[in-house]
Amino acid sequence: MSSVALLHDGTEPIGVLGSPSSTGQLTLELLDAATRRKLVGELVILPFVQDGVRHYALGQITEIVLRNVWHEDPTIRSLVRQRGRIDAVSERQDTHQGMLAISAVFAEDGTGFRPSILGTVPPTGTPIFAVGDEVLDQLLAHARAELFYLGRVYGSGPKLPLWFKHFGRGPRGAGEAYHVGIFGKTGSGKSVLAKMLLLAYARHPEMALLVIDPQGEFSKDLRDRSAPGGFPLPLRTVLHDALGRVAVVLSVRDLILDRWELLEELLVTSEFFDKLSFGVRENRQLAAREIAQRLRKQGVQLGDLYELKTFQRVLSILSDEQVQRVFYRSADARARFQYMLQRVDPRELYSHSWRPLALLFSDRGNPRARTIERVLDGLFRPTDRLIVSLDLSGADPADEHEQVLWDETIQEIVIRRLLEGIRAAAEQAYARSENLNTLILIDEAHRLAPSGYLDPESPRAQIRTLLIDAVRTTRKYGVGWLLISQSLASLHPEIVSQLRIAFFGYGLGLGQEYRALESFAGGDEHALALYRLFRDPHSSFDPTSRVYSFMTVGPVSPLSFAGTPLFFNAFTDVQEFLAANGLVPASPR
Repeated sequence: MSSVALLHDGTEPIGVLGSPSSTGQLTLELLDAATRRKLVGELVILPFVQDGVRHYALGQITEIVLRNVWHEDPTIRSLVRQRGRIDAVSERQDTHQGMLAISAVFAEDGTGFRPSILGTVPPTGTPIFAVGDEVLDQLLAHARAELFYLGRVYGSGPKLPLWFKHFGRGPRGAGEAYHVGIFGKTGSGKSVLAKMLLLAYARHPEMALLVIDPQGEFSKDLRDRSAPGGFPLPLRTVLHDALGRVAVVLSVRDLILDRWELLEELLVTSEFFDKLSFGVRENRQLAAREIAQRLRKQGVQLGDLYELKTFQRVLSILSDEQVQRVFYRSADARARFQYMLQRVDPRELYSHSWRPLALLFSDRGNPRARTIERVLDGLFRPTDRLIVSLDLSGADPADEHEQVLWDETIQEIVIRRLLEGIRAAAEQAYARSENLNTLILIDEAHRLAPSGYLDPESPRAQIRTLLIDAVRTTRKYGVGWLLISQSLASLHPEIVSQLRIAFFGYGLGLGQEYRALESFAGGDEHALALYRLFRDPHSSFDPTSRVYSFMTVGPVSPLSFAGTPLFFNAFTDVQEFLAANGLVPASPR
């Protein structure tokens, strides 16, 4: 008898294989003792023989159906309406059937277990057992070093084994990049799940990670400054002490814009031009171009833009009538502009409008400051393999005297510059036959790449175009994307269609969200019925009893050969999560 079979020796099955069943969906006839157990989501194992070899099929129970043929008879229904319970029929004639979706099949050979398929339907009456950690440990002993755990099987006790391989070749490598999506409403646990995934990929020392963090949440955790309550995962400590990885967090004050084109673009939308009463966008663009071109001809460096003497040069350029003719054709318009230029307070214009903008192009005396190009060079350098988080929330200024200009438009321009740099670096690496082996995480992806109409000239539209192109092309360069979004339907469909692995938390069960989820899950009605059972974590009586449930699709687990969805409840205890994955930092001696 096999070692897996020995685990069931003396253990009562929860049911037997029933009819009708097919290789796509099996019917589970529940035994009487099991009808009083919570079984929806339970992971079960079905031993059977195929081609003379013992096999084990695993899957989750997605639905339980109660049938009583007597209660369906019109005469009995009439009696039930009058009397309620009928002792000879009610309960005694009940049958409970479970719908079982097979996700993985293993064949036993002389050395262990290998993947197989369900090529036939075992006979009715074949016993089906609930699965524990011991069974999974034996079936997956050959892959134990690759396994990672985010939580426990939905509605069951064992930990759900997952694997997150790096994007290169060799041991524990997938050989190509994967794109990953995490979706769910606010409070569904998607950010915590994403932080767990960061640790899963950070276990690979040959892999670099970049976090583009518009809200600053991930950067706080990487500084070990998590907000009180919730899931206080000490990312920085675990990365450094348990994994030996270096995490670099760069805030707005640490980034230096490095292109004259960005100066032109920022001037067009800036308060600086507002105070000079520039009107239409075209005039602003012409004036910004003249300023940038003439400053460059005069030998001004981007890092010197914030200096008072540079500002005085700008005023001199704008006072030149030949320059004014470029952006104002009529004499009356030039006269009005000259009048505003003479009335404005130059000290106030410099300190409140020009200097905060120009400081974006300077290191501001900060030894940590670096250009975006330098950030990406350090990230992709094969010898470093850094973990870099860019806090673009603007919540960490240098100080009140040197506060740089920061708003949503500037944030989008910086993100666009990052994406352009990533694409260029990836193309250069591909030309050198290098694999960048990098995962890039973007929080709030639905804001950057929405599915609706955007002004083609806006930075957000350009970001969306870059992201769509990136998810199509960077996979072959070894660059994968992890996108986090509150919405599935509002994220651009071209991006959604390129996701290889997806996690779906609570809150996608209605309207457009559900139709998008249905399409992604392949229309599996039983799986979708189980997803709809997810409850809002915040409906719990207290924070300690919250349950964060997820459905996952894609090659994320050794138990998902068939591509069927898997369901799990994410860990809610930090120490349990760290211990399950061997991430407990070594104790100081």
